Amino acid sequence: MEKSLKSIATNYGLYLGITLALITVFAYAVNLDLYTKIWFGLCLLALIIIFGIISVVNSKKANNGFLSFKNAFTSYFITVLIGIVISTLISIIIFNFIDPEAAAELQEKVINSQIERLEAYNVPSEVIDETMEKMEAQGNMFAIGNVIQSLIFQLIGFSVVGLIVAAVMKKNNPEEA
Repeated sequence: MEKSLKSIATNYGLYLGITLALITVFAYAVNLDLYTKIWFGLCLLALIIIFGIISVVNSKKANNGFLSFKNAFTSYFITVLIGIVISTLISIIIFNFIDPEAAAELQEKVINSQIERLEAYNVPSEVIDETMEKMEAQGNMFAIGNVIQSLIFQLIGFSVVGLIVAAVMKKNNPEEA
């Protein structure tokens, strides 16, 4: 079962990584503004969670409908980890080596869209200015260090979701008790 769980999770992680990589390349090639849209980010978030859940469901099926909490979380986490790492590597390659100018352009677009959102919520101009200064002080959001830091925070966030998924999906085998 252990090998089966890991191979299922690895396969779904690769599928997720390829899907995210294709979406990243598509958004880069078609319109950088997609990266500034909330719906785009939410779709990516949902996609990652869905792949993780599918991995857990298939791991459970491979084990005759039983899956411990640990194995459910492991299946989810491996899938998400592989998928996000592949996507992160593609972003690093595109925005640091292939087209660094696009990274600067995208960062400017992100800052401008954030300012527009804050203005739409009638946030005071002092707070907007402070937020803009903080965003500009972070430097290139696609710098390798910043991307790795983002990867770590994403994994932490998705791990919380994974714990919930594992708690919901676990079903212990009564014969093993």
